[in-house]
This record gives sequence, C-alpha cells and structure tokens, in this order.
Amino acid sequence: MKPLNVLVMTPTFDRTFPRADETTLQQIRGVDPGLNVQDASALAVAEMRGDAAARSQLDALLAGTEVIFGLMLPPDLIRRAPGLKWLQMMSAGVDRLATIDVWKSRVTITGVSGITATPIAEFVLGLMLMFVKDSPRSFRMKQARQWQRYGSTVLRSRTVGILGLGHIGNEVARLAKAFGMRVIATRRSAREGARARYVDLLLPRAQQARLFAESDFVIVSVPLTAETRRLVGEAELRVMKSTAYLINIARGGIVDEDALIRALEEKRIAGAGLDVTATEPLPADSRLWDMDNVILSPHVAGSMDDYMARSTDIFCANLRRYLDGQRLHNLVDRKKGY
Repeated sequence: MKPLNVLVMTPTFDRTFPRADETTLQQIRGVDPGLNVQDASALAVAEMRGDAAARSQLDALLAGTEVIFGLMLPPDLIRRAPGLKWLQMMSAGVDRLATIDVWKSRVTITGVSGITATPIAEFVLGLMLMFVKDSPRSFRMKQARQWQRYGSTVLRSRTVGILGLGHIGNEVARLAKAFGMRVIATRRSAREGARARYVDLLLPRAQQARLFAESDFVIVSVPLTAETRRLVGEAELRVMKSTAYLINIARGGIVDEDALIRALEEKRIAGAGLDVTATEPLPADSRLWDMDNVILSPHVAGSMDDYMARSTDIFCANLRRYLDGQRLHNLVDRKKGY
C-alpha cells in the first residue's frame, strides 16, 4: 500500500524562518504510520521570491501530493498537484481560493471555521471600549506630553448591530450582552420572527437597513463572497447615526472604502475600527492613516498564541475521518463561498 503524501504549507509572519513547527509535523505523523508528511513552507516562500530552484523542488513534492494542510498556495495548484484530493485550509475564510484553479476543481476543501471566534470577538469589544472611552485621545496626548481631562461614556444600553451571526457574530453578541448592550443581528438564513441566543432582534439580510439605522456600533462579520462584496456602501453608511461607529474585522472588500472615507471626512459617522482594508498592507497614501476617528490594525484580530496548535488539532481530527472514509468537518460550500 502506497503511503499517503501530506504536504504542509504553513503561513508565517517571519519570512526569514518559514518552517512548520516540528511538534506540528510529529502530531500529524502520529495520526497514522502510513503517512508521509513533508513541510514545504520554505519552498513556497522561496518560490514567491522568484527562486526557480525552489519552484522545481516544490513541483516534485506537489506531483505526488494527495492532501495539503496550509495557507500559502500557488495559483496553478491543480496543474502542479494532479493527484490532490483534499485541501485543509488553516484559515476560517477561504475567499482567497476563489482566484485560483483549485476553486473550480473537484478537490474537497475544508476550513477551520470558528477557530478565531474568541480572539476576534474580544478584539471587537476592545475597539468598542476604546471608542466609548476615547482611548485614541489619550494616546495622542501621551505622544504630545499633554495632560488634559476629558469625559467618556459607557457601552451599557448602547446598541450593537452584527452583520453576520456566525461563530464570530455569536461570540460578539454574548460578550456584548455581558456589558448590558442591546444586540441586533442579521443572518443570511434568518426568517421573519426568528430568534437567537444573546440577540434581541434577529433580521434577514434583506432588512439590514434597520440594523444600520438603530445601531451605535455596526460590526462587519460576514465572509467575503460575490454576494457580500461592497455590502456596506454609500446607502448603508447614510442610514447610520452620526454618533455611530463601523467596525470591520471580516474582509476589506465587504466595505466600499471610498464611501467610508467620505462618510468619515464629512462626519456622517463618528468613526471606524478597521482590522482589514480593501488593499493590504494599507497604501501609504490612504487618507485613513491621518484620521483621528479611525483605529487601524494590520489584520491581527484573529491572532492567538496557540493558533497553529488549534488548527492542527482540527486537521488531525479530519485526517482520521479522511483515512476512515468518513464525511469531513468544516466542508466549504463553493456555492455559498464559505
């Protein structure tokens, strides 16, 4: 019996050391003695830098690969990995796959949906607290060595509107209720009169205008699909209160960034917390950099120190199911886009 070839292509924030942790590799190998597990992370990064020799080596590995666990994927994956049957992404969002050939192939795709619900929900609460406590003013005064008291307010009794009541949206709702907030949310599949735990008002997406109109904070937590691209545009921003804030921890493409900048400059909304932007990194000439009512972060809301370990646990559990011929968890629905 041939060994099952598993290729690991991990994401890394340190491009000087693009390697999967040895603990990760040993954990995967421990699922079954018939696995041939190899780390191609360094080759993937080297190829991205134009290293032809690395591309040739990666081609040799991809040619015999049946399963990939990773994130850094070449756009011509199917041509180079004709025997690929299953792709386990390390990310919850899979929108980046829509532009490469694997999306239109018959390869099974799974994700790690729900893994970042806790860190992202906490990040959202952190942004809301910074806005009501006017923390950016304190940061600016510290830099200017100024000492001037000012007033702030509270989250209690404020309304948070959550666009997309998935894993992240549910956790945001739970934490918001702990702060005494009113919660409105939309869910793609919600019907009139539907209910959800921690939610005071659940609306179908067709009624999202009410969410924008009533919310003090609008949280964007839907996946990026053809249906949600620029879901938040000029019309939605004009419905918002002048005292309301927009917080986007999903994908930059869901918000019409030009419309958002106009709304911020014209003071039609109070501010924005953006962990994601239309172009990443955010271009140096973006007007968002200079806005005092905008809090920016470099797509880090989902970060946590044990991310790799938790995503590996999910993969190993799925790998056992794959070997046993069982249905995999976290299957991606290409029609829905997530």
